[in-house]
Amino acid sequence: MRRITAVAAILALALSACIAGPTPSPTASLPTPTPTQPPTPSPQPSELPSVPSSPSPTPEPSLSLDLPEQQDARVVAVEIVPAVAADGNGEILVTVTSTADTRIDELVLRWPAELDDALILAPFTPSDDRTREGGDPLVQPWTKWVVGPGERGEPAGTISLGWGPLLPTATLEIPIVVTRQAPGPVAFDLQVLAGNDVLSGEGGAPAVFRVEVP
Repeated sequence: MRRITAVAAILALALSACIAGPTPSPTASLPTPTPTQPPTPSPQPSELPSVPSSPSPTPEPSLSLDLPEQQDARVVAVEIVPAVAADGNGEILVTVTSTADTRIDELVLRWPAELDDALILAPFTPSDDRTREGGDPLVQPWTKWVVGPGERGEPAGTISLGWGPLLPTATLEIPIVVTRQAPGPVAFDLQVLAGNDVLSGEGGAPAVFRVEVP
């Protein structure tokens, strides 16, 4: 009887061992990966927005003049004809015709004094008749020839040649004698004024001209 009981007990243990399997160990949970944002590409030099550079101011040409503060509304037509040898002297003929209905008391031509380094402009040709004593009285058509600053407001650094008066619709021909001081072409400003006020050219622009001497 004890033997049967012992055998039964062994069978019961074996049966329980077959039914009850090993308890699985817990599996470690893996972290959910966080999506990685792709790097933002840096703009290449060619892709960078271009910033327009500020334009450099245009330098004033040599032998130029500042405009007078006042402009006279009276209009004149001006023709300038240089006749100067490339390696010598000559003349510049300035012809001024008034289209105004009032008289211009004094017509003035003005140019830079610095021009004397290349060309000397004068209203006459020096001669013995102009310098000798006891000669005939000189008759000259110009009213002034002034190196500025002058007593009547002529600015420094300029030479002003007065001529006139210029009557309404009349024409003045002004021959200017040129004595060359240095070889080569020269360009300079020439202003046409009434006193110290620049006259108006055709279209209303200031009567300022760029004279070119070869």
